Amino acid sequence: MARTVNPIQDRARRSALEQAAYLALYERGYAGVTLANIAEHAGVSRGTLVYHFGSRAGLLSAVMRRFTRTITVATRRALRLADTPDAKLRAFVENQFYGVQNTRRFYTVSLDFLAAATRDPALMAVQRDFLRQTLELDLELARLAGEDGAQTRARQLRALVEGLSVRFLADATPDLDAYRADCLSGLRAILGWD
Repeated sequence: MARTVNPIQDRARRSALEQAAYLALYERGYAGVTLANIAEHAGVSRGTLVYHFGSRAGLLSAVMRRFTRTITVATRRALRLADTPDAKLRAFVENQFYGVQNTRRFYTVSLDFLAAATRDPALMAVQRDFLRQTLELDLELARLAGEDGAQTRARQLRALVEGLSVRFLADATPDLDAYRADCLSGLRAILGWD
């Protein structure tokens, strides 16, 4: 008799496995993490991971899709709920730097994944999808200063955030409020609001 799969339980299981893989990825790095490490972290067999994701690359791609989507959805929601242009900027900054440990984890995993993606076209497709999603958010902010030059401002906004995220990772004792203030100040300058 064939096993019946409950789609809700299956999604919950995949989500828990992706979370465990994300934490293992953070601890060991993209190059260092194996299915065995992830399985141990999740408390499951390697076969369970292969069943759900097909391979290590499939699992890690799913992890990055999930966490980049989580960031973009949360940021989009925060922007939508903000009622003034300045509130939108603040909401955006809060979603880029959202707690020392969470921010460190996300940017560490993101940079490690990007480095691996430069050598793997399938991973680069995941990275490009994330860039497309962030460009939409960046353009929304850039258009707060008008349509003229919005594309250029959007690229500048992204460069500012990515530069600050690298600095954040290199900082032994990052002051989250200082990074948020630097990011907000930079965004305001790019929009011509200073």
